[in-house]
Amino acid sequence: EDAPEKQPTEGGGALLGVPVPCPGAGAVGEPAEPLQARTPSREAEADFYCVKWITWKGERTPVIMQSENGPCPLLAIMNILFLQWKASGVKLPPQKQVVTAEELMAHLGDCILSTQPREPSEGLQLNFQQNINDTMMVLPKLSTGLDVNVRFTGVSDFEYTPECIVFDLLNVPLYHGWLVDPQSPEVVQAVGKLSYNQLVEKIITCKQASDSSLVSEGLVAEQFLESTASQLTYHGLCELTAAVREGELSVFFRNNHFSTMIKHKGHLYLLVTDQGFLQEERVVWESLHNVDGDSCFCDTDFHLSHPPGKEGATAATPDHHLQQRQMDQDYMIALSLQQQQGQDPSALSDLELARQLQQEEYQQQQQRQQQVPVQGRAQPGGRPAGERRQRQKPDLDCTLL
Repeated sequence: EDAPEKQPTEGGGALLGVPVPCPGAGAVGEPAEPLQARTPSREAEADFYCVKWITWKGERTPVIMQSENGPCPLLAIMNILFLQWKASGVKLPPQKQVVTAEELMAHLGDCILSTQPREPSEGLQLNFQQNINDTMMVLPKLSTGLDVNVRFTGVSDFEYTPECIVFDLLNVPLYHGWLVDPQSPEVVQAVGKLSYNQLVEKIITCKQASDSSLVSEGLVAEQFLESTASQLTYHGLCELTAAVREGELSVFFRNNHFSTMIKHKGHLYLLVTDQGFLQEERVVWESLHNVDGDSCFCDTDFHLSHPPGKEGATAATPDHHLQQRQMDQDYMIALSLQQQQGQDPSALSDLELARQLQQEEYQQQQQRQQQVPVQGRAQPGGRPAGERRQRQKPDLDCTLL
């Protein structure tokens, strides 16, 4: 009862590491159904998802948006296939505004079948057929939640489960950032190479042991899970940034959620698929640069984007591009300063502050150009013209220029 609570996978179908019952699976010994005949569950068939069209690498590209409790494993994989349609060949009709889970599963099935090896080798063909049989058992789970069990030793380390075959066949990397810091030897000793499920079992066993050293080791392991409840550590973020290749599209697993991830100019970004941003054309990517969720939105070209509804007159001014470049430059400076701060959480919110300061200063500059300056006249915000907004945290040891 004192053990950490296992987190349910996305869709609420199962515990982390516990297999989900496969809808439509035959009994042992029954012949498997053809891949084309496999369909999602009845609930998934009734679901439909909005399509957001963006300009990606010069082409109008669809992004599948996620409603509440949507099948994020399926959407994360399909969005990768849409973004790299030149290689995958997966497309949607240009007038498409909504898509059903059944249509997405059909596209995914066609893409998996296209991976059949061209060589007539009997060994390769048999191996491919076995992979297809395994995939047929996994595909329905993409609409409810996958059996994923992380290991804390590397960003690509997962306990092998049948679900991994989907990522292997499509050549889609799967990453996480829940790693143990090697500079904490006690935690390294307590966690070792265990998976999440194995670590939970160890904690239960150690608490019931009579050996004080085992009890202490179990408490250290339990403290690690509690202190990293966000399932992303600073060491994991550094390792993730180093492991992902430039321009690589991958799936990122965190907090039982699967996201489409890309690395651009050395920084990581997650694809924004929340349906609340369906009409926000300039909100496409979300930066992944800290463990506390303090992120920034970017457009399809990874330029820093204003918060929704706050663009105002800045978006209509002729100097918008100049202002955008200045904001991007400020953002990169703030990001570099944050990385120099290391694990100092007090400096993490300065990125948002820098963006807000730059936006307010630019708005004040536009107002001064449109109004006749009057001696001692104050701006609408109650501050004298040209006065910068005061910092909310004077005790921070970081200054943004």
